[in-house]
Amino acid sequence: QVQLVESGGGLVQAGGSLRLSCAASGRTFGHYVMGWFRQAPGKEREFVAAISWNGGRPYYADSVKGRFTISIDNAKNTVYLQMNSLKPEDTAVYYCAADASVTIATSMYTYDYWGQGTQVTVSS
Repeated sequence: QVQLVESGGGLVQAGGSLRLSCAASGRTFGHYVMGWFRQAPGKEREFVAAISWNGGRPYYADSVKGRFTISIDNAKNTVYLQMNSLKPEDTAVYYCAADASVTIATSMYTYDYWGQGTQVTVSS
């Protein structure tokens, strides 16, 4: 049974930083793509970043490029999202997701497994 458990959300002032973690368990993720999505109130869930578990170049939404960094710690089976220079428009529930495809996709419908989400609130 696959489990993705996010943590690290919270309240931060604009310009601040947070690091989200996603602990993955239940299977070997070596051939999976791991992604982060977010959903603000009244908006659709949107792609933030993704990376292949076995390495390769990460992919970012334009809105977070240069500010967010996705990474994987294989030893801990954990995916991270380092978020710097946060803006009020980054406020959302952030979700970790796993996709069994071999290529990175930005559509949420491609992803097979989801975490429960963690709230990030950026105050101005």
